[in-house]
Amino acid sequence: MPVTLKLATSLDGRIATAGGESRWITGPQARAEVHRLRAAHDAVVVGIETALADDPDLTVRLEDYAGPQPARVVLDSGQRLPLSSRLAATARRTATVVVATGPASPELLDAGVQVISLGGGGRPDAAAVVAALRGVGLDRLFVEGGGQVAASFLRAGVVDRLEWFRAPMVIGGEGRPAIGDMALEVLGAAPRFRRLDVRSVGSDLWESYERI
Repeated sequence: MPVTLKLATSLDGRIATAGGESRWITGPQARAEVHRLRAAHDAVVVGIETALADDPDLTVRLEDYAGPQPARVVLDSGQRLPLSSRLAATARRTATVVVATGPASPELLDAGVQVISLGGGGRPDAAAVVAALRGVGLDRLFVEGGGQVAASFLRAGVVDRLEWFRAPMVIGGEGRPAIGDMALEVLGAAPRFRRLDVRSVGSDLWESYERI
């Protein structure tokens, strides 16, 4: 089943200013399409830095939507997700999963958060994350970022589709990139994709790609 990476960027591939301002780069029509994409997946995946910086809901919020909510997955090796965060505070209403590398935090478990421990140390390997989530029935993954998470999934070769929303603005080199370091030494090692569609959504551009 597909792993989809969503990017919402400026024309030069930035997701925030150097100071971290990112709301909103894309317009309301593009954001509505992102919610529809969320609804088509089993889980929305973000890194702990995004969870800490934005305190997101990661739910489908559309007026005409009455279907199930995707699970919210946080890649959080150190289990730093605050109990006061929206994700933890609503974990008993909407499935919330923390992917960690150590023993499960009793506090997170008590809050209703499911903790999947992959063992080891450092950042969880993206391929292992995908396998672990599929092991609990979360097959269709919608990866929303940030830059290090996007890079890790691309490096691992597990991204099947790209949904890229580009806003008509330029932020510049000091802005935060949508994709972190890939450690590529030759172009032949770069992940490659085939463009499926390009369409306008409000003032933004939406490009869809699939892995070659």
